Amino acid sequence: MTVKTERSVSEFNSELKLKGFNAFQIERDGNAMKTYSRKDFYKICLTTGESRIHYADRSFEHEGTVLFFGNPHIPYSWETVSRTYVGYTCLFSEDFLNQSERTESILQSPLFKLGGTPILSINEEQREFLNGIFRKMIEEQQTDYSFKADLIRNYIHLIIHEALKMQPLENSDQHRNAASRLTSVFLELLERQFPIESSDSPLRLRTPQDYANDLSVHVNYLNRAVKDVTGKSTSTHIAERILSEAKALLQHTNWNISEIAYSLGFDYPTYFNNFFKKLTNTTPKAMRMQKV
Repeated sequence: MTVKTERSVSEFNSELKLKGFNAFQIERDGNAMKTYSRKDFYKICLTTGESRIHYADRSFEHEGTVLFFGNPHIPYSWETVSRTYVGYTCLFSEDFLNQSERTESILQSPLFKLGGTPILSINEEQREFLNGIFRKMIEEQQTDYSFKADLIRNYIHLIIHEALKMQPLENSDQHRNAASRLTSVFLELLERQFPIESSDSPLRLRTPQDYANDLSVHVNYLNRAVKDVTGKSTSTHIAERILSEAKALLQHTNWNISEIAYSLGFDYPTYFNNFFKKLTNTTPKAMRMQKV
């Protein structure tokens, strides 16, 4: 059997961009903090060993087997404590899972929400059952079966539904300052929207309500937390970051004004012009001319 270890981020990304899915076995991990920073992929991880997991505003310490669900919009990191650490991981994009009508409700389940239950303690019987599913996914992704993507999606759904029937891990430490942690998560999520890489893919999150929905909190709670911690409103943070990206696109790309406006989430160039002029006292066209 080939021993799988931690591989480079670029190597993972190339595979994920091609297929939108990857599953592999973990045989050996060192004592190092791991942060999964890709903004496009969900993660399900079944691991046995002693570990410390930091997820949004909570930290979990556990020895034994855990099932972990990672949301690309919520920052998390994983610290391996024990020398022996084994298990399985699968990574998948929302587009990969989007072929199923059940996808939206599944990705909105407590397993993937900010205040949900992303980590579950697994007993030996459950571990053997889940090990079998992960092995099937790993084997299936190597076959030439015409409908293997559908089959793998069914395996992902099966893991998720099995997890929804389990009890979450309870030994978590809540961050003392919930407003501070929520603000940190919001700011990281805001930054993950950038840089804009294509004029054909508009900004996904544009308003405080968009961010609140993504973080599964009420928009008023998000606004109050961000204002209390930073002194600026949620809208101001969003506008300032969009403006910064707009300046970069104007100065470093050959996209026309309409393309830039669309990529930043504006329905019409006029809206973008008004937004830009209000914050800079100049127009996008005039700003671009300054680099010539």
